[in-house]
Amino acid sequence: MKHMDIIEKMTVEEKAAFLSGKNEWQSRDIPHLGIPSIFCADGPHGVRKQAGEGDHLGLNPSLPATCFPTAATVANSWDEELGEELGRTLGAEAAALGVNVLLGPGLNMKRSPLCGRNFEYFSEDPYQAGKMAAAYIRGIQSRGVAACPKHFAVNSQELRRMAMNAVIDERTLREIYLTGFEIAVKEGGAKALMTSYNEINGTYANENEHLLKDILRGEWGFDGMVVTDWGGSNDHVRGVACRSNLEMPTPGLDSARQLLKALDEGRLTMEELDTCVDDLLDAVLTLTENSRDGAEAEEGKETKPEEKPDGETVGTADRKSGKSAAGFDAAAHNAIAWKAAAESIVLLKNVPDPEPLLPLKKSCSVALIGDFAIRPRYQGAGSSLVNPIMEIATMETMISSYPLVNAGCAAGYRRTGEADEALKKEALDLAQNADVVIYCFGLNEISESEGMDRSHMRIPQNQIELLEALVKVNSNIVGVLSGGSAVEMSWHHCCKSIVHGYLGGQAGAGAMLDVLTGKVNPSGRLAETYPVRYEDTPAFRFFPSTERNSEYRESLYIGYRYYDTARVRVQYPFGYGLSYTSFAYSGLTVSETGVTFCLENTGECDGAEVAQLYVGCWDGAVFRPEKELKGFKKVFLKQGEKKQVSIPFDDKTFRYWNVATNRWEREAGTYQILVGACVLDIRLSGSITRTGTTDRLPYEGLELPSYRTGFIQNVDREEYEKLLGYPLPSGKWMGELGLNDAVCQMYYAKSGLARLIYKVLTDKKNKNEAAGTPDLNLLFQYNIPFRAIAKMTGGMVSMEMAEGAVAVVNGHFFRGIGRIIAGFFRNLKANKQYEKKLGN
Repeated sequence: MKHMDIIEKMTVEEKAAFLSGKNEWQSRDIPHLGIPSIFCADGPHGVRKQAGEGDHLGLNPSLPATCFPTAATVANSWDEELGEELGRTLGAEAAALGVNVLLGPGLNMKRSPLCGRNFEYFSEDPYQAGKMAAAYIRGIQSRGVAACPKHFAVNSQELRRMAMNAVIDERTLREIYLTGFEIAVKEGGAKALMTSYNEINGTYANENEHLLKDILRGEWGFDGMVVTDWGGSNDHVRGVACRSNLEMPTPGLDSARQLLKALDEGRLTMEELDTCVDDLLDAVLTLTENSRDGAEAEEGKETKPEEKPDGETVGTADRKSGKSAAGFDAAAHNAIAWKAAAESIVLLKNVPDPEPLLPLKKSCSVALIGDFAIRPRYQGAGSSLVNPIMEIATMETMISSYPLVNAGCAAGYRRTGEADEALKKEALDLAQNADVVIYCFGLNEISESEGMDRSHMRIPQNQIELLEALVKVNSNIVGVLSGGSAVEMSWHHCCKSIVHGYLGGQAGAGAMLDVLTGKVNPSGRLAETYPVRYEDTPAFRFFPSTERNSEYRESLYIGYRYYDTARVRVQYPFGYGLSYTSFAYSGLTVSETGVTFCLENTGECDGAEVAQLYVGCWDGAVFRPEKELKGFKKVFLKQGEKKQVSIPFDDKTFRYWNVATNRWEREAGTYQILVGACVLDIRLSGSITRTGTTDRLPYEGLELPSYRTGFIQNVDREEYEKLLGYPLPSGKWMGELGLNDAVCQMYYAKSGLARLIYKVLTDKKNKNEAAGTPDLNLLFQYNIPFRAIAKMTGGMVSMEMAEGAVAVVNGHFFRGIGRIIAGFFRNLKANKQYEKKLGN
């Protein structure tokens, strides 16, 4: 152990208390031993440090910070250097704001387009997500701040996320849902990691020995700090035994007492406790020293305002100076946010008719239509909500700075979804008198939020009705999409050009205008597939879970792995994106160490291409997708320029997880080496032969027709159990509710009062959704399990009291109330006694 000298001076009460939070965002300090506290803050796309009383849902205001594009947006850049630059900027702001641990990036897989938190996640592909996350992490940690990738692992839905069991086979777990984290840990060097809320094969992630000890600590060699998601601890004793170091936020001292009791009963050893304390001590002391060194290095430095890409000085934190109150350069950081947004914009459609609409011709008359042009949607909702340090520029206010004739701006629709004929008529009148209509539309706030999943993939109908009316009065429509998730696009024929900005952060409007006018050549490529309709998606029949179990019956076949293998037609494929120039690929050479080829800009302007390497094994005995991404490189080329491009093979190029040998293996055979502009646009192909690492193959003797063909939408229970290797556990709620059941499951309750509370909460949730703005507090209350109440109330509620509440819900009113009341006084007394032992 690194800090045995300090651990030996700690009392057992101090050790136990140290492993839970001091308050909403800080670890517990022990001043007489010189142990400070460290500060955690949300930070997937901007630092969210709350100035006053903390809450993890973002209900209370946070300090101003740069709002960068979300991970789903930046993933479209396919640019690791950009990711690292963003990370350095995020790390610098975190350090300036006194944050030691930045809770991000998020790199869960986009199993379904309906997951409400997809805007926070990079990709449907684990290799791409891992590479982008590792870049962020290297950048963040270069500033002395620990990055904390999340949510480890198999976190794919928001509905009942704290009371859901992901049932998944080991190969899928390894190849799809853990590979991104593996890259983040091994290549990014992450110093912290956050566990997810859900169970994985019957065991909560934060106490899952296979996940935390066997894989994370053992196979990957992770030696950093493991922190729970806020309220995500189930059994603190089991978590500590698995080296989960910090239970957040503050559960009070009930958790510490549970550890002491477990020591007395032999369910936890002193060595396990000390090891967990040592991990956390190392993080606390290292990060505190980093913060001190950083503050000294910054002392006396002056930071000058930067310029935005067109040379005009950007507004700042106090809207006047170039420096934020915290000391970082707000203008310079806004320029980086602008650059990130511009490089991540995806040109989806640009029909020559006879010439494409984009880039817009100088002095053409433009009608700007859509509420998003007036009030842009630039970030998601939930714990990642950033308080932007800059005034948010809109396309309406910025369009006059570009060489266009502004015909006017009209909202056209209500973003909450209601019909408004007056707004519609105003937009149609404006559109008739313009050369081009720029129609700004997309997913509204209620469509994407932490705490709830989408119910469909459609854009609000009133926006589509307006689009269909606009094309009848002006056929020159450029659709400008906003949103963090894939959508159905049955309306795409209405637009001659479609540009997707995703959620572009505080500088997204200017970046979009740069692309529309040709100042920036779009180079974004989709990091997720856009299916024709939701029913085509691989997890359609099993997402979200209807009861406790979420069955991952699609196995390896998520995203393009399914569409490509099963030959399902899609709207826009993974890796797809257009440019204002064109690129030619030639001269593929496949060697033992990788591929090289020539890439040439054959068009009429400078631009960047994302070259993608896919690998398949079409004659293999082990089932696998048609092809899988195994490398990529973004290459900038001037007009007419050629470059030799190399993409190396690595340890993930040919491997698969062998459930028979329980290790990574390589199958013997001929592998197809495919290089192209997207998964369906392969320009060069070759092959290489590889020897196998074992003769023992998985699945021998098993009938797995769905998995061998990729047609996995109708996998029956029998075939799935063969893949799992064990019978499916029952996910039905039967009999009485328990501590790990959620409040929203009180429709099962025997107590009439509990069922009434459930009905009231459900009615409020439905009204809230109809109003168009997510109520995060309500959503959290709706989905919280009873045991989490004891973890989220700062010590006011003990686990004994939570058990009493469950008894009430199950119809044992007097017994339950008695336990709640008695438990309250016992908890109060025990907390006071413990505080005395801590010297407080």
